[in-house]
Amino acid sequence: MASDQDSLRALETLMSEFFDGRTTNERKRQIEELLNNFSQQRDAWKHSLFFLAHTNNEYVMMFCLTVMDNLINKQWIGLGASDKMEIRGTLNSFLLSHHTRVPSYIRNKLCKLVVDIGRIDWPHFYPEFFTSMLQLIQQPETVILGIVLIQMTSEELACPREDLSAARKEELNRLLLQQVPTMLSLISNTLEATLDKHRHLVSATPPPSPTQGRSAASASSKSGTVALFTSEPVQHGAILRSMFSSPMKQAQSTCLPPLDSESHHICVLSLHCLSHLFSWIPLSTTITPNLLSTIFHFAAFGCEVSQRHKTSSHSNPNTSFTTDNESLGVLAMCCINELLAKICVPQEFEDFLLQMFQQTFYLLQRLTKESTTTSSGNKLEELEESYLEKFTEFLRLFVSVHLRRFEENNNFPILDFLGLLFKYTFKQPSYDGYFACLDVWGIFLDYLTVKIENRTINSSDIIIRYKEALLLLTTHILQKLQFRYNQSQLEELDDEALDDDSETEWMQFLRISLELVAKVADILPAEVFRIVIEPFLEALDIYHGLERFLVNGPQGRKLNIAAENECRRLHCSLRDLSSLFQALGRLVDHFLGEYFAERFHDGEVLVGRLARACIYSSKLKLYEVNTFAQNVLRSDFIVAHAQALAAMKAFSHWISQYYVEAHKHPEQRQKCNELISTVVESICPLFQKQVPEKILHSVTHLLLSIVTTIRPSFLLQLPTIQTMYNNASQGGYTDFSKEVQLLLYRSLSHYLLLPWPSIPETEQDWVSRSTHHETFLKQLTKDYMQLKDVTTLVGNKTLQEQAKPCIKKTLKLLTDQVESITNEVVKSKAICCQSIHDQTQITLALFPVYLHQPDVLEDMLAFFLALFEGLRVQLGVPFTQQTIQTFITVFTREQLSETILHDSSAGCRVVERFLKILKLVVEEPGSAFKALLPGIITICMEQIYPIIAERSSPDIKLVFFQLLFRLMQYNWRYFFKTSVVNILKNPSAKTEQSFNEAHFTSIMQSFGQSFLQSDLSIFRHNLEALETLNEKWKLYQKKTFRNVMQYQFINVLIQVLVHKTHDLLQEEIAATVFNMAAVDFDGFYSTFLPQFLRASEGIDENQRAVLRENFTRDKDMPSFVGNLQRFVNDLRYYRLCNTSLPSGSVTF
Repeated sequence: MASDQDSLRALETLMSEFFDGRTTNERKRQIEELLNNFSQQRDAWKHSLFFLAHTNNEYVMMFCLTVMDNLINKQWIGLGASDKMEIRGTLNSFLLSHHTRVPSYIRNKLCKLVVDIGRIDWPHFYPEFFTSMLQLIQQPETVILGIVLIQMTSEELACPREDLSAARKEELNRLLLQQVPTMLSLISNTLEATLDKHRHLVSATPPPSPTQGRSAASASSKSGTVALFTSEPVQHGAILRSMFSSPMKQAQSTCLPPLDSESHHICVLSLHCLSHLFSWIPLSTTITPNLLSTIFHFAAFGCEVSQRHKTSSHSNPNTSFTTDNESLGVLAMCCINELLAKICVPQEFEDFLLQMFQQTFYLLQRLTKESTTTSSGNKLEELEESYLEKFTEFLRLFVSVHLRRFEENNNFPILDFLGLLFKYTFKQPSYDGYFACLDVWGIFLDYLTVKIENRTINSSDIIIRYKEALLLLTTHILQKLQFRYNQSQLEELDDEALDDDSETEWMQFLRISLELVAKVADILPAEVFRIVIEPFLEALDIYHGLERFLVNGPQGRKLNIAAENECRRLHCSLRDLSSLFQALGRLVDHFLGEYFAERFHDGEVLVGRLARACIYSSKLKLYEVNTFAQNVLRSDFIVAHAQALAAMKAFSHWISQYYVEAHKHPEQRQKCNELISTVVESICPLFQKQVPEKILHSVTHLLLSIVTTIRPSFLLQLPTIQTMYNNASQGGYTDFSKEVQLLLYRSLSHYLLLPWPSIPETEQDWVSRSTHHETFLKQLTKDYMQLKDVTTLVGNKTLQEQAKPCIKKTLKLLTDQVESITNEVVKSKAICCQSIHDQTQITLALFPVYLHQPDVLEDMLAFFLALFEGLRVQLGVPFTQQTIQTFITVFTREQLSETILHDSSAGCRVVERFLKILKLVVEEPGSAFKALLPGIITICMEQIYPIIAERSSPDIKLVFFQLLFRLMQYNWRYFFKTSVVNILKNPSAKTEQSFNEAHFTSIMQSFGQSFLQSDLSIFRHNLEALETLNEKWKLYQKKTFRNVMQYQFINVLIQVLVHKTHDLLQEEIAATVFNMAAVDFDGFYSTFLPQFLRASEGIDENQRAVLRENFTRDKDMPSFVGNLQRFVNDLRYYRLCNTSLPSGSVTF
């Protein structure tokens, strides 16, 4: 056998060759196999320790540490005590002697191995683990090593992996909590020592101050050094009243120069470590005032001007100093936010919270002060973006979690805080920062709204208290979104590229801004309306005044505004008008319902203005006018016109209420009818090909809103509406986009279908409207109606292809018609059903013809799905039976397989819609539908399930299991029946009878099989389905389920917990196991548990006995679930402990 020295040289050669860029992949695989074989031999760790101690090759070091990692984390328990001691001693010795000489990633790997050993052995077999680590941090030469070890200990021991028993995890948590005060104290001392060291440097040879330009801050540092936190009892009133006073000791820390690189590194590691510790330790007095004060000293570093913003003349010539102090501020804010994120705050810690807020609010004051080093005077522009993000996160946590603790205290300066938050919000240098601040305001407004609603007695006092602040916020938000105040910044927002939410940057900015304005309006509706209406009227007057600048020229109409400045002002005014149209539309809720009468005058004036704007826009068609800034202004005219129509659509709900009220007051009826007629007659001529798509889209939505929301009875008397029906019937709108066509046809159809408000049933003119509707739809689908004789298509591929566009287009039209009427009254549905009767029969006849073309089948089944969702009562039982029977007949297993396996996704969507149709049928209560159940179960379980069971078709599977669940939920008596007569004869007897057991068993088996697959959504659905069936029908108590399936289900679910394949659902899985076991706890403990353990591989008899003994026979859910979690954890742990290495040896 080769010597260790020879093996080391061979290993170094192999590792260097492996990482050489010239080495081929084949050779790398060979080397990798050699290395794996070596690492698998039993004594590989001994060789690795020798290699580690005698090599300078970093690749070899990392390989050796990987071998040790595998040993410690997988085979440590099987090692002898002397071997463990040798490994611990060698690793610790190597770490102490080499931690400054090896790269940080090797040092960290060594630390990780030491901590992993401590995780298993401390304190019983490794008592010095913690004490030696704590000693390291107290010595200057090993302080970095000590901090790294403490953080890794926090990471690995606070939330240990599954390779520990539940009892060991609890023990580690208890032991670690005992060490928390010492760890925090040592880290606090380390940070304090660094600060003291650099205060002395300032007094000796101070480098240029990073606070240059802030004489006030420098001056304040000359005052005393009163501690911000004291151990004396806290006087709440004093703290609250001085919340925004300048802490004197704080000022001193802000004058420190940049730290030297070593000190900076120590502070970074310390703050990282504190952040992780704070993530899991409970709030208590172990977090001392001195520690918090120290953290805030570092948080203040983030308030200093970033080095990247300083000129070269201000840069620090001393190269031993780092220029990254602002990163310390970010890390300190991370620590603060970890504390603030804890919702459960002990009573004794609230004093510290108050002092934390005092510190942070003082920082907020510093951040919002005017700067002398930027032209804008905005200090936030000079600071690191990451620091501002963390500070905003602090504000969000304060408002969302802790504001309620102090807001009601009369001494708490809530308005001063809101004033600082206001300044901080509108000084944000980026839009992301601005949005984050608006989110904080949104949380505050939600809190305020809930408070007002819950305390109606004092609601007026609350509103008065915050009124000024909220109105100022609204005013500035509106100013920030207006181009006349903020053009240069707003022009930077992209208004073309769409994100995943189909929004541009500008659309997102406007939406977020207006949503917050709307939240303020929920509290102060009248005041917000006045703030919005003023700039709106100014912009609207400018818009209306454009008519006098229009002149006719040889190239058509022209806007006689030529000056560049005037064009720019017009551009800004038009953009603002469009935004304010949206703002007013967002406020419509405050004019409806109970507010209608109270704010009728404002509503009437505003709707009149909007109507005039729509009429004016439609009349002038300014987008056709030639201008001196054509590219810009044409787009502005289009958007303004479209937004005017959109605002009118929003207020169609107000007009609807006005229309109903006007029927009670004859003097208002004529006025209301004229308003509606004028708007309709002005927008109907816009349905022309040359009208821009944005305007066409808006006007179509407005027309649809008029006929569905307002529903005026006189529309058909208007010549423009009659013209639209004629144009639609003659194909005059086929050049429009598909969306516009569908919306337009839906509008014209709905006018004939929907009941008119405030008109008696006898005057609804249903007969005439029904006739008109049927004629109208037949005109729209006249080409489709010609396909009535399907025999001409059978076998003729050419004709089938030619007919496809017509079929697909008509089916989309009919589907839209049916879907849009689903929630309307019975009479409307009856007329619609009658009108599409012939088209429905044609579609059913065409179905077998296009059976092998999924793209057509997809549209056909979408149509039938809409029919069964909206009109199944009107269609009647015979048609439903005929349709379902047709589907079951043509969808053979071969046909379903061909459809699902089709190259396009259309095939899967076909089957998915077919299953949705079946789901609707099985939910029907009538006995006629029950006759279809055997056929439905057969096609599902014998034809569809075998195809999809082993395929990754999550959409089909989810709908499939939804169908099975609904089938059982609504048809339980198909499987289980109880005879009332037998109960009366013998009340104590179990009289429930089982039927169709084969179907029941196959359905349950499919549910069980689904728990063996990885799809989380299907797993969750099926788990919830079983629980629902048990809750409603006592599924788990049924004899068939108990005798045949219960233990199989419990076994599968526990195996899922053991293998951690669906960890997100572990609580739901444990609850289901409990409910199944609760049917027969004695059987679970005495029969199932021993069977499960006997079948469990990888554990010995003693471990089986321990697992069974530890699973106590509790019958309440919390105890049972806790025992189950412990059982699963310990089973995984035992299996890991029993893992052994294969024998063999490999030499290099």
